[in-house]
Amino acid sequence: MLLPLRRRLQKHVAAWPWRRVGVLAGVSFVLALTLVGYLFGTGDHFFSRLFFAFLVFVWLLAVTFLAVVPFVTWATGHWFGRGWAEVSTPAPRPRRTSAGSAAARSHSSPAPSRRPETR
Repeated sequence: MLLPLRRRLQKHVAAWPWRRVGVLAGVSFVLALTLVGYLFGTGDHFFSRLFFAFLVFVWLLAVTFLAVVPFVTWATGHWFGRGWAEVSTPAPRPRRTSAGSAAARSHSSPAPSRRPETR
């Protein structure tokens, strides 16, 4: 019997080595902070400015994906109608060529060459 997607995902995530993931994330974070501290120094409240800039960045992402994208989706469905949001333009059909005329046609450009003669 096939399990629902949520149950399969829970079983898959439970099998991850969480202790190893945590150690790797912690070491990476400490190395990144050490590198930033070495490159930019600790004076002039650099880390506090970096922290608040990161919070603003995360806040902007959250607002974008939790408010703006759902609003635009709702607006296209309610203001312009569901047909406008879902209908796509049909793909153009390829031209049909006859077998005899395709072989007689040249694939070079019909316009004369614009390069000057160098001979």
